[in-house]
Amino acid sequence: MNIPKDLKYTKEHEWARIEGDTATIGITEYAQGELGDIVFVELPAVGDSTKQFEACANIEAVKAVTDLYAPLSGEVIEVNEKLADTPDIVNKDPYGDGWILKIKLSDTSEADNLLTPEDYEGILP
Repeated sequence: MNIPKDLKYTKEHEWARIEGDTATIGITEYAQGELGDIVFVELPAVGDSTKQFEACANIEAVKAVTDLYAPLSGEVIEVNEKLADTPDIVNKDPYGDGWILKIKLSDTSEADNLLTPEDYEGILP
């Protein structure tokens, strides 16, 4: 299982790459594997607000539909437009081209509430 060391994680299997006051957000390799083939991602609008650990997007797979929970609070500054035509990028490259949204953080200290890579690995079955 690939668990990049430069990311923070949630118990719901989202990841955040924090760079200054911006975070790129997606789902983990484990999450995409559990969902199966992703067929649609309902993205928030640029300008929407996210609140830590609350739903901010929707991911539809052949097997299930699930919410994406924001790892951090902030304002959506970019969404991955490629997912409209090719949502399966999330399956192929969950930590790279399969990112889902980027936010401008409203409270950088919220990162302390997230899991380290080691902690995340510890919760996986």
